[in-house]
Amino acid sequence: MINFFSRIFYYIGRGIGFVIGIILLPFIWAGRWYGQRGIILKAVLGLVVLVWLGLYGYFFYNTQVWKNFNPDYITSYNFKNLTVPVGEPVPSPTQAADTGAAKTCARSAIVQVTADLTDFNVNQNAWISSMLLYKLGFFGVDWDNTPFLDNKASFQRGINSAVRRTAVELVDTLGRVRGTSQIDADLQKARGNLQFTEDAWYFGLNPFGPKTPTPSYYRSAVKDLRTFNTKLESCNAIFDARADNLIQFIDRIANDIGATSAILKDRSENNNYGWFDTRADDRFWFAYGQLYAYYGLMNAAQLDFKQVLDEKHLTPLWDGMDGQLRSALNIKPWIIANGSEGGWLLPNHLTTMGFYILRVRSNLIDIKQVLQQ
Repeated sequence: MINFFSRIFYYIGRGIGFVIGIILLPFIWAGRWYGQRGIILKAVLGLVVLVWLGLYGYFFYNTQVWKNFNPDYITSYNFKNLTVPVGEPVPSPTQAADTGAAKTCARSAIVQVTADLTDFNVNQNAWISSMLLYKLGFFGVDWDNTPFLDNKASFQRGINSAVRRTAVELVDTLGRVRGTSQIDADLQKARGNLQFTEDAWYFGLNPFGPKTPTPSYYRSAVKDLRTFNTKLESCNAIFDARADNLIQFIDRIANDIGATSAILKDRSENNNYGWFDTRADDRFWFAYGQLYAYYGLMNAAQLDFKQVLDEKHLTPLWDGMDGQLRSALNIKPWIIANGSEGGWLLPNHLTTMGFYILRVRSNLIDIKQVLQQ
């Protein structure tokens, strides 16, 4: 028996050594080739290798460090203590004493959060999807098809999905009196900039030539959104906080996260390979990014549409929806597993996230129904 197991472990060790040798063979060959070159060629190649290693170090750092990530980020806005409706004059001691003082109106919380979430994506953090090494992939394989270094990119795209949806609603309904006023130019520019492709680098092949990278467009959108809020603060812009606009906004969000839930369901049912499903992590973190963004946007909407919610006595139901959103953000597993729903060994994080998404969507539909009464 001892000899039998000794032979088994011997062959296992030889097999592992053979595999390691195959992996190291190109590097050994390259080292021998490099040692036979002249000093000038060695210096040039050495510099290229150092630059390449530096780029990968920078890429690895930005994919692993999530700056200012905080599921409780809405507490910094202090929305609960703000009472003046969006676009309405803000009373101040100066205005009370001097009727000729310039008026100041309440800013839009939705616009503020939309701008801040985009700023979080491209200014406080590097935008991963358009980085050169992310576009090149892992030995030519798309990073999304690997279990490595794609979680932050998917999370950012999830946030961007929610931000894009909100920008569309700001242009079409919220940022003007529908049917009677023109589209606000700053909101329209912001929407256009946020719709720009997510993976543009400084140079592209289709079409061939230099390009403006994606983060530049998104940074312009941040400026456009903040310009609109500045105009709103000076009472020179419109935010139409009517019940029908809120109904449409909620309906669009419910459809948005409903589509994400369907994607999670499809992946969970058809690719439940446990820890070996290489696309489970980007599906999970995309959904997480969406809910992370909508958590802030729904709290902002509660302030901007406070009068509508108070008239319909919707505050308790809305707070319940906020609680569901925040609960979903507690799910932060180290490794995303897509196990069988009936399995006992491996969890299914996609199903868990989908469960919270459906609860949030159910709350949104309930709110919509009350608003329509």
